[in-house]
Amino acid sequence: MTNQEFDFEVDACGLMCPLPLLRLKKALQGLDDGKVVRVLATDPAAVLDFGVFIEQAGHGLLSSNELDGILYFLIRKGG
Repeated sequence: MTNQEFDFEVDACGLMCPLPLLRLKKALQGLDDGKVVRVLATDPAAVLDFGVFIEQAGHGLLSSNELDGILYFLIRKGG
C-alpha cells in the first residue's frame, strides 16, 4: 500500500473500536521516539479514534489511505 518504510506493523483488521486503538497504543509503548508504526484496520471509527489519540499524545500521522476496505495508517511516535 505504501512505499514508506515502517518499524512495526499492527494488523487490526476485523477488530472493532476500541481494539484497534488499544493495539496501536501497545505498539507505540514498545518503540523509541521517531519509530514508525503501520496500522491496518477495517473499522471506520479508527479514522477518528486514531486522529484524536495522535493529536493528544503528540505523535505524528504521516499518512492515511484506504484500499479495498482496508485503512492504512503510518504513525511516527513522538515525544
